Amino acid sequence: MSVPAVMPAHGPCRAGAGSQGLVLGSRPAGEAAADVEQADSMNSVLGKVRPILEAFTADDNALSLAELVRRSGVAKATVHRLAQELVTWGLLEREGCDYRLGLRLFELGQRVHRQRILREAVQPYMEDLLLITRETIHFAIHDSLDVVYLDKIFPHRGLNAESRVAGRLPLYCTGTGKAIMAHSPPSLFVDVVRGGLKPLTRHTVVSPGRLRAQLDRIREEGIALESEEIRLGYASLAVPVFAGRTSGLVGALSITAPTYRMDAAGHAAALRTAALGIGRSLA
Repeated sequence: MSVPAVMPAHGPCRAGAGSQGLVLGSRPAGEAAADVEQADSMNSVLGKVRPILEAFTADDNALSLAELVRRSGVAKATVHRLAQELVTWGLLEREGCDYRLGLRLFELGQRVHRQRILREAVQPYMEDLLLITRETIHFAIHDSLDVVYLDKIFPHRGLNAESRVAGRLPLYCTGTGKAIMAHSPPSLFVDVVRGGLKPLTRHTVVSPGRLRAQLDRIREEGIALESEEIRLGYASLAVPVFAGRTSGLVGALSITAPTYRMDAAGHAAALRTAALGIGRSLA
């Protein structure tokens, strides 16, 4: 694979204001160990590379050196040096005086075995659901306090915003997230509540009691219905996906549609059948 040429260390491109380092504020004594661990992590090369790469959001095409410094919290000279090395490795590319994520990252991402196997297993069933419902179909997995969308397919009239492949949304207010939480250990609920239930719309459930009641009902009925908690005017119907009858939870499958068009009763059987098919293929 061809790699974009490395720009000279002292060229016409100028960063913004002076260097910006990581500042650790005073912390309670009980958090001293966490501070030391964080400092050790940031002092390693990988500890500095990670925030540089994570500075890019899904909406960013390219970022300036000054913006990478601001978002990463790493000193300007260090960001500049590491960015040049990342360009050499193909993990970053140059766009004028700015940087963008490199094609090499995409190539590496496609090699992640678990996600690749899951996508290959779910895609035929997602395509069947798309033909049956003519609505947007998602498959999501759990990571930390979020769902990560492993795959998404939609018709021309489907939802083409809010969610995206490899995008994240909170567990507590998505259909897939609620389905996952309902069938996960209670400790996940505790962690989610501790992390904060922040409203994305006026309909987002932010009461721990109401959320717990929702999850109890989802656990009993085997299906989750989320309405306008992520985006006004849209609802999502989701079911958990298990790898075989005795294996663990691997993710959740959902149908998303405008609220006026969501046929929960009509789509439930097809959604459950698809989830069972995926589970059998993974067993």
